[in-house]
Amino acid sequence: MEQKLNQRKIFILEDEEDIAHLVTLNLHKEGFKTKEFTKAESFFKHLKEEIPGLLILDLMLPDLDGLEVCKKLRQDKKYSQIPIIMLTAKSEEFDKVLGLELGADDYMTKPFSPRELVARVKSILRRETRADKSYLIKVGEILSIDLQKYEVIAYNVKVELTSTEFKILTLLLERRGWVYSRNQILDYLDTYDKGVLDRTVDVHIKNLREKLGDAGKMIKNIRGVGYKFEETDN
Repeated sequence: MEQKLNQRKIFILEDEEDIAHLVTLNLHKEGFKTKEFTKAESFFKHLKEEIPGLLILDLMLPDLDGLEVCKKLRQDKKYSQIPIIMLTAKSEEFDKVLGLELGADDYMTKPFSPRELVARVKSILRRETRADKSYLIKVGEILSIDLQKYEVIAYNVKVELTSTEFKILTLLLERRGWVYSRNQILDYLDTYDKGVLDRTVDVHIKNLREKLGDAGKMIKNIRGVGYKFEETDN
């Protein structure tokens, strides 16, 4: 599996060259290929030629706010599935939650541990690999997930989800009716974030419900316990 992970190029959008080089050095040690960008403009230009396996994104860029970069990616069907790790000096809970609400898969603050960053990269790419199964999960005519095509259909409409949202929905649908605590969901996602863990899950669930529309109402919050997917009678 590690060899398969290492074949996926990592893009680094970071205007501080020392930090970008540090990230690149540590990823190269693990066999990853990388490409560095200091401005959003050059990043988006190259994106038309090559789509990365993952993006490490700084929020304070010279030409465009990193949050706007994340928003643009999530709104474009071509790029909406690119996993994103935000790497920034902004450490307030508000900034972390906002980043997650805009579709980031993970959030790390500076100063950071390069080894931990590499571990998070591997964790997210493993999630992508785990989803590469050739079968379909269906909830009647309401909702379906194709784990091979990485596609979600709700009421006959294709829904664009981030990789983290996709994994959470898959977990809940594979064991319909089972209640998963926030910690169990985080364990399934191999999430390393420290500080806003419970809020992290809540934000992803909130986004997931909104994107699924009426089908999202089947994701139930069990107060004090966690979440489950429960079919409602029509």
